[in-house]
Amino acid sequence: MIMASLLDAGVSLARLQDELAKLALPGWRLVAREVMKGAFRATKVDVEIDRAAHVHHRPLRDILDILERSALEASVRERAARIFTRLADAEARVHGTDRESVQFHDVGAVDAIVDVTGGVIALDLAGAQAVHVSALPIGGGLVGGPHGRIPVPAPGTAELLRGFPVVDTGVKSELVTPTGAAILTTLAVSAGRMPALTLEAVGYGAGTKDLPDIPNVLRCFLGQTVDRGAADETVLQVETTIDDMSPQLYETLIERIFDAGALDVFLQPVIMKRGRPGVVVTALCVPERVGDLSRALFEESTTIGVRWSEWRRARLQREMVEVTTAYGTIPFKVSRLGGRIVTITPEFADVARIAREKSLPVREVLDQARADGRRLLGQ
Repeated sequence: MIMASLLDAGVSLARLQDELAKLALPGWRLVAREVMKGAFRATKVDVEIDRAAHVHHRPLRDILDILERSALEASVRERAARIFTRLADAEARVHGTDRESVQFHDVGAVDAIVDVTGGVIALDLAGAQAVHVSALPIGGGLVGGPHGRIPVPAPGTAELLRGFPVVDTGVKSELVTPTGAAILTTLAVSAGRMPALTLEAVGYGAGTKDLPDIPNVLRCFLGQTVDRGAADETVLQVETTIDDMSPQLYETLIERIFDAGALDVFLQPVIMKRGRPGVVVTALCVPERVGDLSRALFEESTTIGVRWSEWRRARLQREMVEVTTAYGTIPFKVSRLGGRIVTITPEFADVARIAREKSLPVREVLDQARADGRRLLGQ
């Protein structure tokens, strides 16, 4: 439904199919058609699978290997892998196991691989710089599955929706699947209210079920956020203070906090009671993700308490732009104030990679990239 809504909003089906072909995953095809849901038209996308080509179960590691071996853009592979990892973590928590032991049924896994990867690709083809999601309708009733009849939302879905706004619309049906929940809650930078934007396109993606009294469609809006200079927004500052944890664990802790939706993470040394050296772990997040960050801190550190406070901040409008420099194509973060470019910053990881590949000093590649960026982007 996510792919379908973006196709309905104007994303090219041919380009989406070309990108998905880079998965090098056999035995499926993507079919899109227009359908009616109640009194409304929408686009329906089906992933048709050759069941004879898929007869086994797949663990998370196999799915991550498929993504890693593919010819997809690195950013697409990274986001798709993050979605699947969160999905596996949620299922593992529900069933009392670990992510490596979670098994995706092969037919379902192929469907999910295309759904997840196709959703990420379609967002890129639409030019989306950020994803904002409304409160999600959780549905109700019971649904059948590999583990028998279970309540809606399914346990995996409920786990993924922790810390995310939801609403009960009274519909007794599954309205958010685990895969859909994993995609939306991983990619969304905010949830609840729609940001101010200039609306450019609207798309409707159809689901398979026919629901009573409501069209089973997912609606997406594409548009440009209204440029009001430096955007004013509310963020939460989540903190904890630790004095009994091995320094080796902080690297993993920081990664987990970022995976939980942190906008930024930093550490500060402090002196605590009885003169003990300690560390203040501070993370910034949108209000809707405070539950995810708190859980990450409790699970990945030795803390027994987490605190947070509300802050207002001004943030420049920004976008990622790829620039062809003297040393190759490098992504740049471009920030604007009132439409005027004020900063152009090359992604340091790409600069360092190019420097290693060409056996050059990182400083030399960084200086050249900055100069090329300013020249080509008009600053």
